[in-house]
Amino acid sequence: MPKDFSRSERVGDQIQRELAGLIRTEVKDPRVGMVTLAGVEVSRDLAHAKVWFTVLGDPQQVADTTEGLQRAAGFLRRELGRRMRLRVVPLLHFQYDDTQEKGARLSALIDQAVAEDRSRHPDDEEDRS
Repeated sequence: MPKDFSRSERVGDQIQRELAGLIRTEVKDPRVGMVTLAGVEVSRDLAHAKVWFTVLGDPQQVADTTEGLQRAAGFLRRELGRRMRLRVVPLLHFQYDDTQEKGARLSALIDQAVAEDRSRHPDDEEDRS
């Protein structure tokens, strides 16, 4: 019977939970504000972890937050090592997750296309009723 979750997925989930708490309570960098961790991908050998995050704000806020998280990566890795019982604690690589922005932009384009179609063909709605 196959396993439901691989070890790297379980470790990634645990890292995400621990990092969320650490960032919220321990990181004092003013550039790191309201950050939401979207996911963690851990390599099979557990040597590297991509940490996907989102933050509200303009591109400058995203850049500042990314820089703040990269600067805190060593501290966060050390604290993860203390909290989790791993032989090797992965190197943390923070990456901004822009899927929500892309989804919102795509949804707006779809809504715009539907509205334009309705304005070009107003009689189609009456035929369907």
